[in-house]
Amino acid sequence: MFFIKAVELSADVSFAGFGIVPRDERGLIGLLFSPLLHGNAAHLLANAAPLFVLLTLLFWDRKYHPWRTLAFIWLASGLGTWLIGRGMTNGQLTVHIGASSVIYGLVVYLLVAGFLMDSWRAVFVAVGVGIAYGGIIYGVLPQSGPISWEGHLCGAIAGFFTARHNHA
Repeated sequence: MFFIKAVELSADVSFAGFGIVPRDERGLIGLLFSPLLHGNAAHLLANAAPLFVLLTLLFWDRKYHPWRTLAFIWLASGLGTWLIGRGMTNGQLTVHIGASSVIYGLVVYLLVAGFLMDSWRAVFVAVGVGIAYGGIIYGVLPQSGPISWEGHLCGAIAGFFTARHNHA
């Protein structure tokens, strides 16, 4: 994420076109690249810290099936955003970018897994994640503006289903 933003800034280019463009074939490439792209340095920094913490927790315990979990949340949240995301905002094409869909997916995954797994460590992680990041759940509610609440919602749904699939 930092490398991509550094290239964008140094070359004065934008890779936002590789984000998710809802219901457009060209926008499907965003399923792979959208979480790596950010609108500006503030957007990148706002996502980097929670993503680092949540990925550290995910990879801390192999019972979370970290690679499979991350891959499913990454792709499912992107596909959901591609299906339900706003295609136009104020007459302009909307491109959904940023790692927040993965962040929302990881938060919900770690919360739900904490209650489904037979592990005190998972419960401890779930409580910690709930305290630290529980407030972000308001971001799944519809709102106007540049923030992709659709990506947040789809990430949260992907995290829930991944936890249910991995630990039911």
